[in-house]
Amino acid sequence: MEAYKSALSRLFTAVRVGGSLKLPAVRGGEALGRVARGGIAALFIYSAGVGLTYFSQLAIARILGVDTYGVYAYVFAWMVVLAYFSALGFDVALLRFVPAYEVQRAWPLLKGVIQYAQQRAIAVGFAVILIGAIIVMAWASSPEIRNAFLVGFVLVPVLALVRIRCSVVRALGGVISALAPDRIVRDGLLIGLLGIASLGLGWTIDASSVMLATLVSAAAGLGSTVLALRRHCPPAMADVLPAYDAAAWRQAALPLVIAGATEVLMNRTGVMLLGWIATTKDAGIYSLAFNIALVVTLPRVAVNTLFAPAISELYTRNDKVMMQVLVTKTALWTLCAGIGIAVVLFLLTDPLLAWFGPGYQAGEPALRILLFSQVVAAGGGAQLYVMTMTGHESSAAMLLVSIAIANAIMTAILIIPLGLVGAAVAAGATLVIWNAAMALFLWRRLQLVPGVLAMFRLSIVNTA
Repeated sequence: MEAYKSALSRLFTAVRVGGSLKLPAVRGGEALGRVARGGIAALFIYSAGVGLTYFSQLAIARILGVDTYGVYAYVFAWMVVLAYFSALGFDVALLRFVPAYEVQRAWPLLKGVIQYAQQRAIAVGFAVILIGAIIVMAWASSPEIRNAFLVGFVLVPVLALVRIRCSVVRALGGVISALAPDRIVRDGLLIGLLGIASLGLGWTIDASSVMLATLVSAAAGLGSTVLALRRHCPPAMADVLPAYDAAAWRQAALPLVIAGATEVLMNRTGVMLLGWIATTKDAGIYSLAFNIALVVTLPRVAVNTLFAPAISELYTRNDKVMMQVLVTKTALWTLCAGIGIAVVLFLLTDPLLAWFGPGYQAGEPALRILLFSQVVAAGGGAQLYVMTMTGHESSAAMLLVSIAIANAIMTAILIIPLGLVGAAVAAGATLVIWNAAMALFLWRRLQLVPGVLAMFRLSIVNTA
């Protein structure tokens, strides 16, 4: 406890004088420095990627119009959820196993877990294509929705493999190489394909055409991950035969796939239920507002690029003092940056939505509600990663499933009288409740003061 208080006191002093911190160990300092440098590099890549993403969304929204864009957004929301499910949780589990095996120099297990994750994702992805096609052919009444779903199902295993391979590269320290395939290659090529088809060739673009362009660009992103893996995988892996600890991997991956798929499902619940209960037009408007609000999470996502592997490494070394430092500092960084982004977006909500075309301004109240809730969540930091990287993935999954169920019920109830605003209120409320519940868990189980709340604890410790 004395060491813990001492570390908190040093952290408070460092923040007070401008962030200069003498860390208790060289490896701890390296971890914090690596996360800081990696977070800055990732922020630039994510910023470029977000710019391409929103430029592509702008192009799609203007080309398709609000009604057809709603169809695309509704179908794509389903594909993202299915892709996370097809990854079987290994996109997160690899962030835990890869750094641990690298520290232990267990090269056969490192090679084995990568191969095992990819093979299982491919198998589940192809099962999704087959079962999904059968269901859609029997259920879909609209040819436009049916065709978009049929193309979208092929996208599922591609997205799952991209996530898994990028997680491996990310766990090995390749920040730019891990982000570029999904953020730069995919969205950049999508913009190019849409521009050629619409402006260059004058083709009529519908939802299934955009989904096909998304598939092609995602396949190109998958191809680029091959080069990234070759560059960042340790040379010692090349000449060893893979070893498999399948029981341990499945035990960790099961709660992680539940947590990962549930988190994405929770993020897409508003879009899916609006498309189902209300109209696909409302689903498209809400999807656009929700995606814009996610820009607030950009600093947190950037820092998390190396935060998760660093937490795994520190937990393996049983360095809880440095874990507290890392959790507190990264939460402070992401909160300050998130507030700055949210204020700008809040003030520019109306002209920003109008930029996407007529009809999208109906999402203005929903966007402002979502921006506020994202700022509150930013103060908690990357709490889900702390839980999953410290062996508490089962508790994380149970908590997330409970919150997702509450979110779905609340959304379904509020959509009927309030429409888009009801979906935003439900999403914002459950996001805040979820972060509060994770904060309580980390405090009770790991004795970690969550997020920026540690700054208040630091004041007390420093005064004492």
